[in-house]
Amino acid sequence: MQTSLDQTLIALADPTRRAILARLAAGETRVTDVASPFAMSLNAVSKHVSVLERARLVTRRRRGREHLLSLNPAPLDEAGQWIAEHRALWTHRLALLETLLDARDTEGAKP
Repeated sequence: MQTSLDQTLIALADPTRRAILARLAAGETRVTDVASPFAMSLNAVSKHVSVLERARLVTRRRRGREHLLSLNPAPLDEAGQWIAEHRALWTHRLALLETLLDARDTEGAKP
């Protein structure tokens, strides 16, 4: 089973889905309005929206016959935290490696 982080990263991997999220950053929007700038069918856009909903990046509510979409930034915060933690870990590890290599070079340069 995929973790929520996996689903978030999979959802963000597609430029169309990122564009949908960018449109939703301005506020709640009808599905048809989200779909209008894309050169694809409403069904194709709905499949992208479904991926975003599975990742919890988008919430949907109905108002009569309209489906309204909203951005949920919480999964983005979770992914950002994971990235920051791993960046810090690897920055630290690479700094240690650089220190070891510099010491080795210094020792090798001595006559």
